[in-house]
Amino acid sequence: MSRRRRVYEGKAKVLYEGPEPGTLIQHFKDDATANNNQKHATIEGKGVLNNRISEFIFTKLNDIGVPTHFIRSINMREQLIREVEIIPCEVVVRNVAAGSLTKRLGIEEGTQLPRSIIEFYYKNDELGDPMVSEEHITAFGWATPQEIDDMMALALRVNDFMAGLFLGIGIRLVDFKVEFGRLYEGDMVRVVLADEISPDSCRLWDIRTNDKLDKDRFRQDMGGLIEAYQEVARRLGILFENEPKRRGPTLVK
Repeated sequence: MSRRRRVYEGKAKVLYEGPEPGTLIQHFKDDATANNNQKHATIEGKGVLNNRISEFIFTKLNDIGVPTHFIRSINMREQLIREVEIIPCEVVVRNVAAGSLTKRLGIEEGTQLPRSIIEFYYKNDELGDPMVSEEHITAFGWATPQEIDDMMALALRVNDFMAGLFLGIGIRLVDFKVEFGRLYEGDMVRVVLADEISPDSCRLWDIRTNDKLDKDRFRQDMGGLIEAYQEVARRLGILFENEPKRRGPTLVK
């Protein structure tokens, strides 16, 4: 079997050359990182769960007409995706005060926001992914005004869909981060949803108990990350009943 060519490796995923032009294979790793990669661990089974959850959500989004890079699942850890040019801006949608928003504005965690708020962050690990404005994005040529409008509109559609999806299984969608890319189709180019949507990129709280079912369990040394991700997958109906128990995290120095 020929060795696959690695195109890109990030903190949680590896991209390999796909079987056809214009495609890539997205491989989900078991790595967990926090605090701009200052905290790092390997948690067995995390990549499998993230792959399943992201596949499920992207498939549903494709079904309702949200354009994405996702084509199909390949195996337990990998997806076939369309190759896109990633726009270097993370888009964060906030429904409830949590994380950096509470620190910046002094709002108590868990406060319901008057409306969904969209924030942009420049994708740059060395700078700690700083928050930026639309003026920064257009001034530095990271995206055009039309692309910003497209990203915001798509992010709100994703928010509406996921808020309802998770509400139906007893989970509160607090906030989430998404990325977008430019998909080139002949002479046409359009903005599509890319990367992943999983408990790594969302804050998900149990509606009754406010238990955190997301990556904050790793960020805040709460433990039980795999169990939380399994619970999300179980409620979505995508976790096999005979799924083996995973071991705890292995710290990486």
